[in-house]
Amino acid sequence: MEDAGLVERYLEHVRVEKRLAARTVELYSLDLRKLAENAAQAGVELTRVQNAHVRRWVAQMNAGGRSGRGIGLILSGWRGFYTWLGREGLVKSNPVVDVKAPRAPKPLPKALSVDDAVQLAEFSSEAADPWLEARDAAIVELLYGCGLRVGELVGLDAQASGQARGWVDLQAGEAHVLGKGSKRRTVPVGTKAITVLRHWLDVRAAGPHAQEAALFIGRHGTRLSAQAVWQRLKQRSLQAGLATPVHPHMLRHSFASHLLQSSGDLRAVQELLGHANIGTTQVYTRLDFQHLAKAYDAAHPRAKRK
Repeated sequence: MEDAGLVERYLEHVRVEKRLAARTVELYSLDLRKLAENAAQAGVELTRVQNAHVRRWVAQMNAGGRSGRGIGLILSGWRGFYTWLGREGLVKSNPVVDVKAPRAPKPLPKALSVDDAVQLAEFSSEAADPWLEARDAAIVELLYGCGLRVGELVGLDAQASGQARGWVDLQAGEAHVLGKGSKRRTVPVGTKAITVLRHWLDVRAAGPHAQEAALFIGRHGTRLSAQAVWQRLKQRSLQAGLATPVHPHMLRHSFASHLLQSSGDLRAVQELLGHANIGTTQVYTRLDFQHLAKAYDAAHPRAKRK
């Protein structure tokens, strides 16, 4: 049977027997048309396509700018087609079975500029409820000033105890947190954060739920959830006039990036973030290089484009 006939039979199979959605069948059709074009250009029938052919076509798609995810979806369609051909006894092996799409580059974590981070940290709303304002200001200072994960933040207790997952020692200027893998670490707390935290503790002590263990609580006295922190931070960043809504991990990224830009000490950043492997921390060197590249492009006379 000719290649076009095989493709039509397969599309009928997925449409009728597998009952795939019309849009999915349409996408399969486009992917298989591409497969047939590649095979025709290589001078081989679809039933004689080899693993080397598929790998070469993947390399061509990658060189042409197709994303790894897009290539992966195409390979999935081709793989299903050859699986069906195998069940029909038309091919002895699936030439796509062990072919993988190129791994997409890991996206850089999003970090605020120093100006935006300071703008958020120094934002204060006179119209807001004083209780919420004090709490949310302390949350921002700890996330950005200490690089805490949101889970570490909400796990903090108001006082040290045998049961505490974490706490802040204002006298020593330290936060003791329980990180990933139940590993404890201690990070310094800056003077700005200490001032804001003292204010929050004073406001909290005057409220109806002063005896609750959690450092950060909601209106009903229960420990603040990570999702609630996300929502409050998003709202606060928009009120502060930032163009992009901020989430907790963005402040952690900003902490690491800004510290590395200033100090250049990757090992210290690794310790402060609680990364077990320095390879995890090295992503911030890419962020730092982006910062340097922008400064170079903006300022160096030999970098200016005509």
